[in-house]
Amino acid sequence: MSATSQQYDAVIATCRELFINKMKDYGAAWRILRLPSLTDQIFIKAQRIRGLQTLAESKVDEGQESEFIGIINYSIMALIQLEKGVVEQPDLDVATATELYDQQMAITKQLMMDKNHDYGEAWRGMRVSSLTDLILQKLLRVKQIEDNAGKTIVSEGLDANYQDMVNYAVFAMIHMGA
Repeated sequence: MSATSQQYDAVIATCRELFINKMKDYGAAWRILRLPSLTDQIFIKAQRIRGLQTLAESKVDEGQESEFIGIINYSIMALIQLEKGVVEQPDLDVATATELYDQQMAITKQLMMDKNHDYGEAWRGMRVSSLTDLILQKLLRVKQIEDNAGKTIVSEGLDANYQDMVNYAVFAMIHMGA
């Protein structure tokens, strides 16, 4: 499990660096996005990955890795929005946004470590295409929960689904050698 933790951290370091650089370029403009908008951004990324996995050629010169990074970062943004709420104007500087990013990522990684212990690293035997399908399934669940005004009867909430999407995307990137 130590290898998994190290591989996970390496993937997250790449995602975190991009998050910080985009914060420097654009500020916290994403803070105005409502959860369904973030969910739709993740959906676009997951659909593109699925397309790349099934199409013979792609016309945009960006591969699966950049899309998985997008899924991870948009999911972390959604978790921050769940905690802090949506605002009308960007309200976070780079340092504060990075601190929130790190907090959400630490919680998400701990969930992965706990599940990974219980499931015996079963993800290592999975295909990247299956991880993509699981992300799409989680997205459909999130959309349904959003349509139900955030309420569930017996199921996990939005936060658990976003966390699972982060972890599936990290697993996919580890499989791809990122």
